[in-house]
Parts: sequence; C-alpha cells; structure tokens
Amino acid sequence: MKSVFHLAFHVTDLDETRRFYGDVLGCEEGRSTETWVDFDFFGHQLSMHLGKPFETTRTGKVGDHMVMMPHLGAVLGLDDWLALAARLEAKGVAFDIPPVIRFAGQPGEQRTMFFFDPSGNPIEIKGFKDFDGLFAK
Repeated sequence: MKSVFHLAFHVTDLDETRRFYGDVLGCEEGRSTETWVDFDFFGHQLSMHLGKPFETTRTGKVGDHMVMMPHLGAVLGLDDWLALAARLEAKGVAFDIPPVIRFAGQPGEQRTMFFFDPSGNPIEIKGFKDFDGLFAK
C-alpha cells in the first residue's frame, strides 16, 4: 500500500464543510460524527473537527507571491489541475491567488492556485506536467 497523508484541523460549520469539500472540490466524504467529518482529499485523509481554525498570516514568500501560512494543499497532474481550476471557477470560488504558472521555464515549473474553505483555512493546489519536477532544483 502506498503512504497516505492525514491532516486533522478545525472548521466552524460541518454543513458548509461538506458542501465545499464534497460539492465544490468533489472530494468523497468518509466517516463522520456530530463533531467531525473525514474526506478523501485527492487520495489523502482530511479530518475536519468543529473548533477554532488555526491562525494564518501572509508570510510565505514564494516566487512573486506572499502566501498564507500555514496552508494545506495537494499536487495534481496538469490535466486534473486544469479540470479542478475550471470547476472552481464555475462554482464561483473566490481565489486568493488565481490559477497561474509559477517558475515558468525553470526547474519546478508548476501551476498553482490559492483559495479558502468556508472556515477560512487556506488551500493551495499545484499542478505539474511531470511529477519529476516536484523536487527539482
């Protein structure tokens, strides 16, 4: 079995969380109780629990952008990234950083987009033509 990443964090409303992660992002819901819900986040397990979301600040200098830290995210193949970007745009998601190419023509060239879930948790989704570029120097 491959390794699967697990992240648990706080959200303020489980119904909004279900709508966003399920209907907007297209993630499949897993187990849940009255205080938490799991989602298959692009092959990884997210557990969202009712509570106060973590504090974030715009302190991450990456390329030309100051990004929210900390944030969660996923790395997708380029075709899947393009499809998700179109889905998010069609669903009216407000982007903090709209879909863009980062590090064009350099090792590690990627697509990226940043947005927030309904609880204010920042999410970055990266897209790569070739996953060999993920750790390229």
